[in-house]
Amino acid sequence: MERRGRIPVSAPHPHPLPSYWHIPKSPLANHTSHLSTTPYDYAIVGSGISGTLIAYNLLLSAPSASIVMLEAREACGGATGRNGGHTKAASYRTYLEHREELGREEALKIARLEYANILATHALARELGIECESNECNTVDLIYDEETFVAGRQAIETLRADAEEGERKQGGMAWYEVYGKEDAMKKFWVGAWNGNEVVKEDERLVGAFEYRAGRINAYKFTTRILEECVKKGLALCTNTPVHAIEHVADGNGPIYSTRTADRTIRAHEVILATNGYTPYLLKSMQGAIVPLRGQITAQRPGKSTQFSGVLPTTYSFIYKTGYEYMISRPLPGGEQHMVIGGGLGREPEGGVSEFGTTDDSVLNGSVSKYLHGSLAGYFGSGNWGETSEDEASKRIAKEWTGIMGATADGRPYVGPVPAKSRGVWISAGFNGHGMVLCLKSAEALVHMVRGGEPEQLDWYPTSFIISQQRLSGSMFSGRTDMKVPETQEGPIAAKSRL
Repeated sequence: MERRGRIPVSAPHPHPLPSYWHIPKSPLANHTSHLSTTPYDYAIVGSGISGTLIAYNLLLSAPSASIVMLEAREACGGATGRNGGHTKAASYRTYLEHREELGREEALKIARLEYANILATHALARELGIECESNECNTVDLIYDEETFVAGRQAIETLRADAEEGERKQGGMAWYEVYGKEDAMKKFWVGAWNGNEVVKEDERLVGAFEYRAGRINAYKFTTRILEECVKKGLALCTNTPVHAIEHVADGNGPIYSTRTADRTIRAHEVILATNGYTPYLLKSMQGAIVPLRGQITAQRPGKSTQFSGVLPTTYSFIYKTGYEYMISRPLPGGEQHMVIGGGLGREPEGGVSEFGTTDDSVLNGSVSKYLHGSLAGYFGSGNWGETSEDEASKRIAKEWTGIMGATADGRPYVGPVPAKSRGVWISAGFNGHGMVLCLKSAEALVHMVRGGEPEQLDWYPTSFIISQQRLSGSMFSGRTDMKVPETQEGPIAAKSRL
């Protein structure tokens, strides 16, 4: 796995697979603003949820600031426009690990931030009147491994014991309901075992954990906020990949040039919201942030489905070596698509071949085969409701890939880039959990960019702040939320992990 982290990172692929979420496309999908010849105050690279919310917060705090945003492909063409539609933290799954490594208070701060980020994301959608399928709801983790279930219950008990009383109330950060097998089957429409023909192991449902989360169309959410930013003066240039950032002058302050194929844009400060692609522009981040290709499908339940309507909760299906994640997406006429992604845990060596790649123009055939049978396998043929092979062949409505950014310690990098002249900033490396980290991380970064000290952010985890020490000590061995053979133990085998 460390070898995969050394693969040189490229710019985003110019012709990615079409995303399910890009229908219809935003009016800003292909947009080129008139560019100034004088240096901008800020140049933001990346138009996903991080870059967009950084621009939004900068314009709130400094309305007269001149800001340019450079995007390699269409607006929101990267991970934000390709994700699974979840606002789900699953904080308990990393809580014991964080508590052991970082201490109780920092572990609580991370869990509280994730929960606050979920609430704030849906609140902002309401505040701005964005129609983006925003829905705060409960979620459920269906567990198919006894050891994982016991470890999860232990983590939940510890988190609840550490939390404040109000956080343990229904819907709070530390509110969880634990179900045995039979109750989980009845409430969440799943079968007694995983019936996916691709899975050779005997995977039987053990139990379930229910807690607070949500679902959202992240593409609509982000591009609508981007429209607000453009109205406030943001210069947006899509289809403009940046190939280099150079420090060209100081004087009264630094000036950087961001070099594209046909032009150079100057700015006093540069902010990288480039997630898995970051090492392409910052070679010092090679191996610290590693691209990871994820794969997602949108599937149609059978015509004889037993679901009484759109499923009220979102789902994760967790087994010994990994997990899948799923939302139900309402469609006109009362129908629904099930959007499910994952499958890395079924691949050899924890999906090692998907690390280090930036090619989201193709599918992984073995992941496709597994995902295609995943929902009928988990829910069971009766609940899923397919009645013939012909209907099964029409199961897949759309399939696509996207590039995430995985980090060695499982935490993002936020703040001023070490060993650089002042004026280069980063918010990246979200390990597939950007929808529960990016909004609040954007707030924290803008606080620092505007001259505030990280210590003033008593709500933001100090372990998320980038430092030379974190970079120097990073050795990538795979995702911290999956069991990978190279790590010798992994999150399920270690007592402090899930």
